[in-house]
Amino acid sequence: MRRDHVGTAALIGLAIAAASIGWSGQVLLLPTALAFPVLWTHAPNRMAAGLVSAAYFLAASHGLPQGVATFYSSDLWPGLLLWLAASVSFFGVHTVLWTSVRTKRPHRYVAAGIMMGLPPFGITGWAHPIMAAGVLFPGWGWWGLAATTAGLIGLVTRIWPAVAIALAGAWAWSAATWSDPEVPHSWRGVDWQMGASLGREAGLQRQRDLIATVQKEASDGVGYIVLPESALGFWTPTVERLWTRALAGSPVTVIAGASVIGADGYDNVLVAVSAGGGRVLYRQRMPVPGSMWQPWWGDSKGAPADFFANPVVVLNGYKVAPLICYEQLVAWPALQSMLHDPDVIVAVGNGWWTANTSIVAIQRASAGAFARLFDKPLVISFNT
Repeated sequence: MRRDHVGTAALIGLAIAAASIGWSGQVLLLPTALAFPVLWTHAPNRMAAGLVSAAYFLAASHGLPQGVATFYSSDLWPGLLLWLAASVSFFGVHTVLWTSVRTKRPHRYVAAGIMMGLPPFGITGWAHPIMAAGVLFPGWGWWGLAATTAGLIGLVTRIWPAVAIALAGAWAWSAATWSDPEVPHSWRGVDWQMGASLGREAGLQRQRDLIATVQKEASDGVGYIVLPESALGFWTPTVERLWTRALAGSPVTVIAGASVIGADGYDNVLVAVSAGGGRVLYRQRMPVPGSMWQPWWGDSKGAPADFFANPVVVLNGYKVAPLICYEQLVAWPALQSMLHDPDVIVAVGNGWWTANTSIVAIQRASAGAFARLFDKPLVISFNT
């Protein structure tokens, strides 16, 4: 019994290390997360498997408590509670599906991976090892996803050492030849450091300051400028007219985050505005659970979720796959968009509340890995 305790403690420590390294925000370290299925399958019993799963998830998302405390200007307790609550899906699925019958573990792990990749459990499916596919097999697309899935299955079988060596070889080759996703020549993503004021200061002067920034970014050959989530604040006819007039005579189209207020809450959106007018381009499929999406409150005035709506949008002939903030942390929004073979991925966020955490870096790494997996151009715009 004591040997089981020591072994379980060692597995927990390794799970924490694998998650902390793999989800540090360095894209080339993502394959470290593939250690998790090996540790899960070596758990001596169901309780140990649950502890290993919880340790992995909590370590991967360790920036959440501090981020929530910053967002709500409160102490750490709300963040700690949300952190623990978010781990329930990952912990529960991997605990329930663990089995002492080794021959059944590959099937059980595949089931766990599918459940954590798709709603409803996939809503909090952060730190999914499948997101390392873009580092292991860049440019392979769906074949790379299949190869990574096969590798994950192999890691929970008796031949896991051979599978691990093969995956390590793919990782080494990829790291030696790695290049970041391309940015389309006519597109430009703008990063800002405006903190919590972005989207909250709704005055005319703020809009004029943003317009001036865009006009500085507009140079020869730039046709599309992407601004962060919440950049324009509330999207109203007045804001639309202001930007349309400011872009008069310019060929530039601005894609920017905004909020659209409705009777039952608000939508977190991307709008496209040019000299010819503006429109809502994309409505976020998966807002942040808790702070934005609150289905447990009957009269919630938060943002709705429509899990499988508008996976791609069309803008002047481009098929665009938008990913707003939280959608970069879970697997299914990007995979759903890739089913439609987009021309470009646009990833935006407003990460001021993640200061002193690796959350924004993880979002960038995840978006970059998906872009490299499917060999798609990527435009990123964040506010911090």
